[in-house]
Amino acid sequence: MAYFDNVSNIKFEGATSTNPLAYKFYNSEEKIGDKTMEEHLRFSVAYWHTFTEDLSDPFGVGTAIRPWDKYSDPMDKAKARVEAAFELFEKLNVPYFAFHDVDIAPEGSSLKESFDNQDVIVAMIKDYMKDSKVKLLWNTVNNFTHPRFIQGAASSNNADVFAYSAAKVKKGLEVGKELGAENYVFWGGREGYESLLNTDMKLELDNLGRFFHMANDYAKEIGFDAQFLIEPKPKEPTTHQYDYDVATSHAFLQNYGLEDIFKFNIEANHATLAGHTFEHEIHYARINNMLGSLDANQGHPHLGWDTDEFPSDLYTTTLAMYEVLKNGGLGRGGLNFDSKVRRTSFEPEDLFKAHIVGMDSYALGLRVAHQMLEDKVLENIISDRYKSYTEGIGKEIVEGKT
Repeated sequence: MAYFDNVSNIKFEGATSTNPLAYKFYNSEEKIGDKTMEEHLRFSVAYWHTFTEDLSDPFGVGTAIRPWDKYSDPMDKAKARVEAAFELFEKLNVPYFAFHDVDIAPEGSSLKESFDNQDVIVAMIKDYMKDSKVKLLWNTVNNFTHPRFIQGAASSNNADVFAYSAAKVKKGLEVGKELGAENYVFWGGREGYESLLNTDMKLELDNLGRFFHMANDYAKEIGFDAQFLIEPKPKEPTTHQYDYDVATSHAFLQNYGLEDIFKFNIEANHATLAGHTFEHEIHYARINNMLGSLDANQGHPHLGWDTDEFPSDLYTTTLAMYEVLKNGGLGRGGLNFDSKVRRTSFEPEDLFKAHIVGMDSYALGLRVAHQMLEDKVLENIISDRYKSYTEGIGKEIVEGKT
């Protein structure tokens, strides 16, 4: 069954095209330097925003018109979403996708039933992947939505919740191995606290460290060699989240002996919430050899919450790609569109238009960033600014001779 009959395969038509369903700057096979655009950018579709988001908000019900919503049975709907997903992946010509466990399959009345549901959908996804070039950039589990996670997951005050969370991650690692995920992401949605007055912070952080070591040990046990990634966020939903930003999370990893196991999945909108620019977070990760993958979105400059807009700010995409190029690329990582269409963009074809905007914005950013590096504009400015450290007392300071 076709879910997007009104949309053909999206083609590159160039900057002068006025076709809203065509790429203006993203030409997957075009070489920029020594790699194609597809190799540089490694675009990924986020399953949750694209296939489960209904566009509801605190002031109104969902507006999204989605052809798979005609199914009332949760498993039938989940299967239809898989069919729709691979149609969208193929028509956009993206190489990757990403998901949480509950995005692809409904939760059951027990952990076993939830896992059984996942097994059915994972088998279906695996079959679709056999006939597609699309790969799994990363998977993760949702340990934050259900009320059982009200006090956190790995940092919960309740040991039973810790154990339940560990069981979900164990299954997530198995699913990642089954589908060949290149990375595995940990986002601590509720790993934090509201008030210190009733919080044992040291115990919670120690447990979080233990949890990550347990996950790493199990991944080794089953032969799952994906890159582990932490995704920092300073707040929302908890007031004080333990993975506030890249620097804070880096200190955590160092404290618990995890710095050689993890890298970072950095989201643009989370950087904004932390009071940083996207490029600041990427730069810090890069100079510490911790850059893993990127969640490509943007926040609204006038709003103080995680709006998850599709990226369109060319200054941000250029400076982000500048850092990626300085890093030699993203390795196993990619640019995952953790972005959702706006409430007023409710038609199925709007999903394509939004991804086109994001992909074109990063393609243009890549072009400009590459030229900036070729011209050495910033490098020359920076080297001249710190010139005093290449001679005399400055050189002695750098070499530790003074």
